[in-house]
Amino acid sequence: MLPQEIIRRKRNKETLSEAEIREFIAGIGNHTVDDTQVAAMTMAIFLNGLDRRETIDLTLAMRDSGEVMHWADFDKPIVDKHSSGGVGDKVSLMLAPLLAACDVYVPMIAGRGLGHTGGTVDKLEAIPGYNTQADNTMFRCTVKEVGCAIIGQTGNLAPADKKIYAIRDVCGTVESIPLITASILSKKLAAGLEYLVMDLKCGNGAFMQNFADAKTLAQSIIEVANGAGTRTGAIITDMNQVLGTTAGNAVEVNEALEYLQNKNINPRLDAVTKALCAELLVACGHCADKDAAARLIDTVLTSGKALEKFAQMVAALGGPTDFVEHSSRYLPQAAHTKPIYAEKSGYVSAMDARAVGLSIIELGGGRSIPTQKLDLATGYTNFAQIGDYVDASAPLALVHYQDEAQFARAQKYLLEAIKISDTPVEKNNPIILTLA
Repeated sequence: MLPQEIIRRKRNKETLSEAEIREFIAGIGNHTVDDTQVAAMTMAIFLNGLDRRETIDLTLAMRDSGEVMHWADFDKPIVDKHSSGGVGDKVSLMLAPLLAACDVYVPMIAGRGLGHTGGTVDKLEAIPGYNTQADNTMFRCTVKEVGCAIIGQTGNLAPADKKIYAIRDVCGTVESIPLITASILSKKLAAGLEYLVMDLKCGNGAFMQNFADAKTLAQSIIEVANGAGTRTGAIITDMNQVLGTTAGNAVEVNEALEYLQNKNINPRLDAVTKALCAELLVACGHCADKDAAARLIDTVLTSGKALEKFAQMVAALGGPTDFVEHSSRYLPQAAHTKPIYAEKSGYVSAMDARAVGLSIIELGGGRSIPTQKLDLATGYTNFAQIGDYVDASAPLALVHYQDEAQFARAQKYLLEAIKISDTPVEKNNPIILTLA
């Protein structure tokens, strides 16, 4: 069938067959379907949806568009987590080495920034030499030797998703539950995972801004993944504020490194990271319960074993062998750093995290077109949290920027995005709900 006929059927709210879905996805690889047709199809799906069977068929077709990895010769559980996207979300950078230090394998296929959210691959590219596009041989060797590896999609792993992902980012079709489900799981299933936990962000800085949508996405992912043979659970976490105290690329790598060094640990970031780790350690049978998992995680963190795994991963994937000891020599630095102060003293009561993410795009740290080269040095540090008191000596954030026009735009965004209360505001628990 012609691709335009398949698009027309979905435009008209008809149900697509498995053969039609596979034919369309195959066309992306063999160039019988072009970018405009992919954009049209994603919009048709965004507007009219897919049923559960169509979503499973789309996921498996995207998985099968490239190589599917197998780990039969590995003697420990194969686990991973995936986040639905947020602002300041650097959890993967700590979670992978933490779990590797707990003696499980973590082959993580991560993504780039999408819309207003940051991407793990972009953050890692702030480390000079780090090869986010390692081939499958290098990827497997690093996982075997270190216990974890974080890379982006190679040309051989779910290549159809790589194309669709980039087009969704700039065509206004990001917030589609079937497309998000298929995108996430096509990569994860191609990576050959045995166990997966989803970090489903919920709030104004997430693609799923309300709880009902987040829960629907969580259930969609759990059903599709378990149906495909990967045991999967989900934790819905709060994204109504920046996660941690940094937002950007290099600055988030630095916060993750400090976390693994047991320095400047943000309580909300700590809670989310450890909850996801514990969920996987129990699911794969490595720990009897979450209390045992929490003790093991604390041991490998405070002992420095997780930090050692991070250093080994960076070196194995081409980064500096002394990155952990001398990160300030290697991470890019913006030309200027300046604080942004609230217009009045008081307590941070609310935050538009999506606006913060958009301001990072304005700083050059995110994309407005797929081919845009990022400024990995820009972003925010010392970001105030909801409940924090701010005044003339305690800023909303420090901005890392290249020119004064960037600073002016960032200041405008933050002053509009952050609300101040005269009365104290309670700090919330970032863990909303756990689903299995």
